[in-house]
Amino acid sequence: MNDFGSEVRGALKAQGKSLRGAARELHYDVAYLSRVLNGKQAPSAELTQAINEYLGLSLSVADGSSHDDEMDAWELARRVQASDVGKATLERLEHAFDGLAMAYPKAKPEDLLRQVRKHSAYVVKLLDGKKTLSERRRLLVVGGWLSLLGATVHIDLTQDDAATARLETAATLAREAGHSEIEAWCFETEAWRVLTDGDCIQAVDLSRAAQQIAPANGSAVIQATAQEGRAHARLGQGKETYSAIERVQALSASRGTPETPEHHYRYDPAKALSYTATTLAWLGDVSAEPYAREVIRRLSPSNDVSQWPRRVASAHIDLALVLLKDDRLDEACHSAQKAILSGRVVPSNHWRALEVVRAVEARQLPEGTDLREAYQGLKATEP
Repeated sequence: MNDFGSEVRGALKAQGKSLRGAARELHYDVAYLSRVLNGKQAPSAELTQAINEYLGLSLSVADGSSHDDEMDAWELARRVQASDVGKATLERLEHAFDGLAMAYPKAKPEDLLRQVRKHSAYVVKLLDGKKTLSERRRLLVVGGWLSLLGATVHIDLTQDDAATARLETAATLAREAGHSEIEAWCFETEAWRVLTDGDCIQAVDLSRAAQQIAPANGSAVIQATAQEGRAHARLGQGKETYSAIERVQALSASRGTPETPEHHYRYDPAKALSYTATTLAWLGDVSAEPYAREVIRRLSPSNDVSQWPRRVASAHIDLALVLLKDDRLDEACHSAQKAILSGRVVPSNHWRALEVVRAVEARQLPEGTDLREAYQGLKATEP
């Protein structure tokens, strides 16, 4: 335990990082982290993995140091089966991932990341045990999905280094398992990350790479096509943008609505609406309005913003941009205010809210002061 604390403290000092800063970046209470480093409490597998990623270490946790009830229960069932992995354990892990992917649209990124770390750590443990070739592949696949989801959450939190590491891990596991759907999602997710950084040309290239390797009957090919369209829109390339929108709508319609449309990695017509609204709004096409309004109507049946999927906040931003272009200023400011104050705009999308704020300020509208204040409050909530 003391070795664990000494290693971490030494790495923090060598990298010029503080304990409080580490706690903030890793989303842990500083008092808890201090107890662990002082040997007063055992580090969990989840914390150990988080510290390894943050500091570039390769620490491990001694057997028995993690007291997570869920993992303990799974471990007992696994041992009873006289197998190092077992069908039931794999099914539970796969079900757990699906639950996390379905929670993604509404969950707080920090909370979701903790769950991803916990389950990823368990996959690592099982990979070290005896298993059949079939079990190994299933572990690689669920590990790949978890790493991909973790990367997506890191992007939402604007944690680029951690996102890159998890994307590389997901891609490696996908190639090892021969799972082209996960690998295609890795390219698409990286396309979104560079698009948020303003590199639209690379976003187009990555989106096209994803489409080339994605299975024809999966969701990654649709998402990658949508991402290509958004990148073209940012570049002001109308012909290419409209072509991508048409392809997304055709592909999405051919799939129909899946049983779990809220699942982040299963495309459905509602997602096509959202991406069409954003893409057209970025292109400056006022025909984005009905798409944005339809997203809001479908996904926010009440005014309880805590129940909004994040797509509703994005749709309000899209709507504000279009209304500004159409000189419907009061409506635009109201829509932007609702999005910013909803608490549903993740850090990776703060720049989109800022676009609206700046557009309102450029017109010297009196609402600009209130919007700027709301935006500053939004920025203050960044982890």
